[in-house]
Amino acid sequence: MPLSPPAKRQLLHLRDIELRGWQREDGLFDIEAHLLDRKTYAFENDDRGTMEPGAPLHGMWLRLTVDLDMVIVAAEASSDHTPYAICPGAAPNFTRLAGLRIGPGFNRAVAERVGGTAGCTHLRELLGQMATVAFQTLYPIRAERERAETERLMASGERPARKPAMVGTCIAYAEDSPVTLARWPWLKDAVAGE
Repeated sequence: MPLSPPAKRQLLHLRDIELRGWQREDGLFDIEAHLLDRKTYAFENDDRGTMEPGAPLHGMWLRLTVDLDMVIVAAEASSDHTPYAICPGAAPNFTRLAGLRIGPGFNRAVAERVGGTAGCTHLRELLGQMATVAFQTLYPIRAERERAETERLMASGERPARKPAMVGTCIAYAEDSPVTLARWPWLKDAVAGE
């Protein structure tokens, strides 16, 4: 269902973000993002002079190479268009993301490595969305691995040591939702209070 009809308005700013998840032949995964900012009007920029309508103000790329455990093996950033000549100097610092695991604490770890003046606000903003795309890209493989482990445990009479990380993250994965209980039937006992 679309949004309700808007009030009369004028478009001023366009931000296009493109995200892609790739499986590589070597078993790793590339998560790529491209950000493009443009204005619909001309304005003056201290470093670039007159910016014509539609000219890219920001044009940035970021690639994270991750393994099956969501550990960043390599990171690469590039800035084609920036408002200031100094901005591209932040891109090499994003290699510092190598070794981080996408999961709990990721945003804090990112801030420690490329936060503040060590990084670029726009490239950092992409990382949260890239983490989501990494989960979506690796989901089928990780879910199958999780299913096989759960089946092995259940067949041996054991239960998994903890709830799956996705439980409790949204309405579909509420602990007592039909989606959760169908995917992880062993949680039914916990929901029933046993």
